[in-house]
Amino acid sequence: MPAYRHDDWSQLVSAFVEVRKDWQHLRYGFVDDAMGDSSALWLAADGLDGRVLISKAEGYEVWVEPRQLEGALAYRMTSSSLKGFAP
Repeated sequence: MPAYRHDDWSQLVSAFVEVRKDWQHLRYGFVDDAMGDSSALWLAADGLDGRVLISKAEGYEVWVEPRQLEGALAYRMTSSSLKGFAP
């Protein structure tokens, strides 16, 4: 399934995302927290990469790829839910 840019960052807490700037891949990571107005988000620390603040005003984009989660509490979101459309 192809990835797409997701502009409502406030919906992405705990999601696995790709961060891009100027169409260049910068980092993958889990969203630790996000501003309610989607102006910025925190990517959780991962290995040698520390926790980092990503700001939309600086030209960063967040891309998501829908995928099946693993585990007993896994669930599936439709792409329309991830894109912020009402059912």
